[in-house]
Amino acid sequence: MNISTIWLKFRSQQAFCLAALLAGCLVFIGCSPAQSAAGNSVDPKLKEQVLQIIRENPKVILDSVQAYSQQQQDEIKAAQQSFLQEMKTTPKSAIGDAPTTGAAAQQIVLLEFSDFQCPFCARAYDNVKQFMAKHQDKVTLAYKHFPLSSIHPQALPAAKAAWAAQQQGKFWEYYGALFEGQKQLGEPLYGSIAQKLNLKLDKFNSDRNSPAAEAAIQKDVQLAQQLGIEGTPFFIMNGKTFSGAVELSEMETILASVSK
Repeated sequence: MNISTIWLKFRSQQAFCLAALLAGCLVFIGCSPAQSAAGNSVDPKLKEQVLQIIRENPKVILDSVQAYSQQQQDEIKAAQQSFLQEMKTTPKSAIGDAPTTGAAAQQIVLLEFSDFQCPFCARAYDNVKQFMAKHQDKVTLAYKHFPLSSIHPQALPAAKAAWAAQQQGKFWEYYGALFEGQKQLGEPLYGSIAQKLNLKLDKFNSDRNSPAAEAAIQKDVQLAQQLGIEGTPFFIMNGKTFSGAVELSEMETILASVSK
C-alpha cells in the first residue's frame, strides 16, 4: 500500500467519522424521548443554531477525529512493540497455541498470518516451503489464522478444517494440501484431504464445526487486528515484519539480519 493510498484512506475515515458525528447531532436535536411521546418536533431555531455551530467550527470536529485516529494508531503501535518484544524474549508465549514446525529451539521464529483463499498467500506458500526446507534446523515456523471472510467466502471454512486436522496432529500436511488445491476450496476438497491424510472423519467433522474451532480462529483474528494487520500474508521473523507474496531472497536477507 503506497503513501497516497494510505492518505486517501485516512481522509475517507475522517469524512466517515465527521458524517457520523453530524448525523448523531441531528438525531439528538431532532428527536428526544419526551418529544416523541408528545409528538412534537424540535424547535427549528435550536436546530439551526446547532447546525450553525457545526458549520462555523469544522476544525474542532476534524481535530477531534484526528485525535481519535492518533489514539488508535498509538494503541496499535504499542501493541506491535509489545508483541515484537515478546517474540524476541519469550517466543513460546507469543506463539501460543499456534501449530509449529521446524526447529524445536524456537530461537528464530517465523510467524505467518495467512488466509487459505488468498492468492498472495498461495504464492508465498511456495517460497515459505522452500525456505523451511533449507532452514528447518534453525527456524521455527508458526501459523496464525487470519481469514478475510468479507472477500474470501471459503477462508473461514478452510481455516476450521485446518484447525480440525491440527487436533489429529496433521495441520502442516493439511495446510499444504489446502494451498496446493486452493482453486478447489470447498466441502468436497476438505473431506477429500481428510481422507487422504487418514484422519478420523467423525472427529474431523465434529471438530471443524465446533465452538472451539470458531474461538481459536477468532483469537488469531483478534491478535491480527490488535497488531494493525490489514492484509495477508503477513510475517514476523524475530521482530522483523514483512508482507505480501514475499520472495525467497527477501526471506534469506531477513534471516541473515536476525541471525547476527
